[in-house]
Amino acid sequence: MCRIAGLIAEGLNQSQIRASVTAMCNTMQHGGPDDEGIYEDESAGLAFGHRRLSIIDLSKNGHQPMTDPRNRVWITFNGEIYNYRELRANLERSGVTFNTQTDTEVLIQVYCKWGTSGFNKLRGIFAFALYDSARFETYLVRDSSGVKPLYYSSNRQRLAFASEIKAFKAAGIATQPNTVWPVLLLAYGHIPEPQTTLKDVYSLPKGHYLCRNKNGSVKLEKYTCEVIGDQILTINGAEDGIRHLLNASVKRQMLSDAPIGVFLSGGIDSSILSLLANEEGGEQLKTISIFFNEKQYNERQYQNAVLKKIAGNTNTHLVTERDFSKHFPDILAAMDMPTTDGINSWFISKYAHDTGLKAVLSGIGADELFGGYPSFKRIRFIKQLRRFPASLLLKTSRLSIGNFKRLSYLAYDHSAADYLFLRGLYTVSDIALILNIHEAEVSQILFDQNTHSRSGNYDKLHAAWYETNIYMQNQLLRDTDVMSMCHGLEVRVPFLDEDLQAFTSHIDPAIRFEKGRPKQLLIDSFKDILPQAVWNRPKMGFTFPLQQWMKNNPDVVNTGRYKGSFAKKTIEGFKSGTTHWSQAFALYQVQAHV
Repeated sequence: MCRIAGLIAEGLNQSQIRASVTAMCNTMQHGGPDDEGIYEDESAGLAFGHRRLSIIDLSKNGHQPMTDPRNRVWITFNGEIYNYRELRANLERSGVTFNTQTDTEVLIQVYCKWGTSGFNKLRGIFAFALYDSARFETYLVRDSSGVKPLYYSSNRQRLAFASEIKAFKAAGIATQPNTVWPVLLLAYGHIPEPQTTLKDVYSLPKGHYLCRNKNGSVKLEKYTCEVIGDQILTINGAEDGIRHLLNASVKRQMLSDAPIGVFLSGGIDSSILSLLANEEGGEQLKTISIFFNEKQYNERQYQNAVLKKIAGNTNTHLVTERDFSKHFPDILAAMDMPTTDGINSWFISKYAHDTGLKAVLSGIGADELFGGYPSFKRIRFIKQLRRFPASLLLKTSRLSIGNFKRLSYLAYDHSAADYLFLRGLYTVSDIALILNIHEAEVSQILFDQNTHSRSGNYDKLHAAWYETNIYMQNQLLRDTDVMSMCHGLEVRVPFLDEDLQAFTSHIDPAIRFEKGRPKQLLIDSFKDILPQAVWNRPKMGFTFPLQQWMKNNPDVVNTGRYKGSFAKKTIEGFKSGTTHWSQAFALYQVQAHV
């Protein structure tokens, strides 16, 4: 797990290119503290940079950028290939020899043997750049779930890429702000892909590769394929498959030459992973947990119910309001882009790093796969609500009653409006007031392109698409990566294993979602090991007491720092308890940057 950067540029001398890539890598040193390297090809005007966090093959053999024995293919790679041993054995049978124990070398040979068709053989979390010097082609590739980030800026004269947005600014490659990001943050609570905070810098779509040829032309291609298979129509078949594939995923993702652990929140997902990892890691396993003095947020009793069943090393940490206030500036500084999430990930990652871990397992993805969010129930109401006249729906934005204002989004005939009705922070009219722009400009930014899937069925499969491709993709995964890597920590996500996701997609929705409580199918699949205290409890999520803690933060609630009467009124509402902390946090960040 690492940080990568690179630049191909016409019109710049090689020293300028090298200096830019060096600056990009230095900015991302936190994500790769163990080693650094740069590869240059002056004839191509190219430089690849790498900052290494050593997880597999801790020796110098893992140094990057890495090449094949003929020096034809060069790569700078961020991530893990979980099936690299199977791929290596396959390649060895065909006569390929290896000089290291790294998955990076396997990745190079996968390309050498199969070309771009080899990308679909990879199982893991990754983002990499590969230069084929014989073909004068450069590839940027991102994993099928978009776990690892990869950003790029491209024109005929230049292609720049990096793992973090701040790298582009540090090198002076892209410095102009993307003027639409405040609108997006106030609506979504994050900045949805492919947009970023910088003009002309975009996120590479998951499951895609970008190819730049010697003429400077660029094409974007999807390399993942639709998985075709029979629908799973029995409960026993579904449970057996889930048990087998999640077990296999955990076993595969426990592979590491560095210390590895599990985030244990006390919820269903992390508890299952901890229990499965215990079977694989035993006494060597470390669990990392957080608890609070505030009783309504404290999950210690559920954590303890799991800890009684595992043999590993337990690490629990009390997080107080004082800790939050002390580290709040550090958390803001760690953000690569503004977001209303990530505070919890910053703390748990800090404690994992302090414990000596370099990699951890996380339960991200289970809620999206098995219907764990309120949106899975709420989405069915959208079809009925859309029958009301748009003019009437728009008027709800003038209401002062919290979430009812989001009804106004359904006045817009757009798939993004459906999602924003379910999860949006501010309405179109509120955003216009905060930013002092016209409502038409806000709606154009939010709804100018049909970038989201819209089936019109408004069923739980539809909700799963939204939660996976918008909320998880742009908020959970991105913020987890940024906050963990700022502490030099890799987060692995067994529920996003490609084989498990493919299997789950073939389960009849009536079995996958419709069995009583949320995630009942997942619970039943592991009821033989999961304590009843964990599964027979209200859903909480990995939540901090931020409503109270931010309300006591003088910087956040200082109305004098906010511009405009609506923004000041919103913060006053937050102090009185009528505004959610996520709305106040988004407003705080927008006002700090605009």
